Amino acid sequence: MEIDCKGLLCPQPVINTKKYFDSIEKGRAVVIVDNEVAKENIMKFANGSGYECTLVELKDEYRIEIVKKDKNEAIKEDKSLTILVGTNILGRGSDELGNLLMKSYFYALTESENIPRVLIFMNSGVKLTTEGSEILDNLKKLESKGCEIISCGTCLDFYGLKDKLLIGEISNMYTIIEKMNASLNTITL
Repeated sequence: MEIDCKGLLCPQPVINTKKYFDSIEKGRAVVIVDNEVAKENIMKFANGSGYECTLVELKDEYRIEIVKKDKNEAIKEDKSLTILVGTNILGRGSDELGNLLMKSYFYALTESENIPRVLIFMNSGVKLTTEGSEILDNLKKLESKGCEIISCGTCLDFYGLKDKLLIGEISNMYTIIEKMNASLNTITL
């Protein structure tokens, strides 16, 4: 099945995609869009719905293959992981060592076969998603692999960093709780 959304304005590509996937128990479709915003919105929808998502970029269009598995199959295969990052250093003791360990952790995470579905940054952890962070390149790699990155808006405000956010989205505690509750496994750093 192909869902041709070329030339459609936001939010129509996501609506068309959602309608199709709501109408089936399981299956696959290729959604075709011709702009970056539609591509990002379709991928966020697919990832947020727990569907498998593969992107092929062509000269003048994006082809996003989405696979919806039946609920029982999806539960068996779902290895969804959320990582809550509550600090900008890893471990206790030396801040210098904690900084090195955090950089090493996120580099190793980009090389892992299984990446988290969601990275949540809170408290001083939001410093890792803002201007001056030494792990931004690794976060960009994770995001390009389908990892959703969110930072606590209250925390960004507290540290005066809201206008310095360089990756991911600003979120609130309600959404953070929803992401954690939807995950099969949550790790806190």
